[in-house]
Amino acid sequence: MLAVTLSAAVSKSPCWALSEENLLFLEAWRTIDRAYVDKTFNGQSWFRYRENALRNEPMTTREETYAAIRKMISTLDDPFSRFLEPEKFKNLRSGTQSSLTGVGLSIGYPTGKDGLSSGLVVISAAPGGPAYRAGISPGDLILAIDDKSTESMTIYDAAEHLQGPEGTGVDLTVRQGSEIRNVPLIRERVSLNPVKSKICKTPGMGKDGARVGYIKLTSFNQNASGAVKEAIETLRKDNVSAFVLDLRDNSGGLFPEGIEIAKIWLDKGVIVYICDSRGVRDIYDTDGSNAVAASEPLVVLVNKGTASASEILAGALKDNKRATLFGEQTFGKGKIQSVFELSDGSGLAVTVARYETPAHTDIDKIGIIPDYRLPASFPRDDESFCGCLQDPVSACYLDEVKLFAR
Repeated sequence: MLAVTLSAAVSKSPCWALSEENLLFLEAWRTIDRAYVDKTFNGQSWFRYRENALRNEPMTTREETYAAIRKMISTLDDPFSRFLEPEKFKNLRSGTQSSLTGVGLSIGYPTGKDGLSSGLVVISAAPGGPAYRAGISPGDLILAIDDKSTESMTIYDAAEHLQGPEGTGVDLTVRQGSEIRNVPLIRERVSLNPVKSKICKTPGMGKDGARVGYIKLTSFNQNASGAVKEAIETLRKDNVSAFVLDLRDNSGGLFPEGIEIAKIWLDKGVIVYICDSRGVRDIYDTDGSNAVAASEPLVVLVNKGTASASEILAGALKDNKRATLFGEQTFGKGKIQSVFELSDGSGLAVTVARYETPAHTDIDKIGIIPDYRLPASFPRDDESFCGCLQDPVSACYLDEVKLFAR
């Protein structure tokens, strides 16, 4: 569920007397010192912590050093800033590539707005993946993985348990509303091709009816912006008159891809404000030079599985009055993490900023409120979408004229 960039943090030895383990600890300390969003470091002297740790924390083995780094990060009281051992760091980075072996779940920490305060919450289930086919939905609470309680489990530990060799099994204990059920799953290679598209022919307007281009964006991996552009160009060849961008169950991914996709749809305007404890520190905007589809009517579909980078995109399109949002209130992850690689192959996920939408709305733990709700029977899957535009007697029917009215 992280909106991340990948960087390297390599430091020089500050003192010849320091051991190799001390130097690794200092490398992690400096990374947090430079990057962490809260320059009060949760109300403590960050320099004094460094000196006390070097004097008092055992760092004679790599495991002791890792423990010292974890202890240091825990003082920030930030659930999204975490130390990652080399294998966990590798697993995290693999989620931004083209495929992943696991059960197809994106998970996060409960925001509290649903009355949940512990455990891990499902942000989204990859369409067609093992968890999706088993009926696991956004908002479900994962109570245990292979009988291990998730009450104090980090999202990175959970990701390690969920991923594994193809064909192996994993058992989840899931709470859906008031029901608790055991869900056995078989891991498989889940494709992270981020875009599906299709043409929906609608009745009424013109001899052959109108053509609506539907684009389902499932994640913001390294292929996302290019795939969206390709989908738009392909749909345009079939003379579509409007677009629907489906961000439901999209839990985010690479922050830069979210920015690039916003530029595709906007001719000008602020995309997002990046803020720290002192206020706005950076502004991402566009002058229209990268716009591909800035004029056709656009509807964006969102739900409680829409999180992080997809909330940045939805907020930019809504606040710039480029699109109308339909669906549910989004997840509410308004903080941005960057991932830094340390010299031994381990890494740090560090909260580097919070963001505000172009209207200066802080959506953290709140989410983005859509303009209109979708019918309760509106399908989650992309295969059924066109039917809701074509059949006036369908319970999920959306009138095209009302859908695209601004």
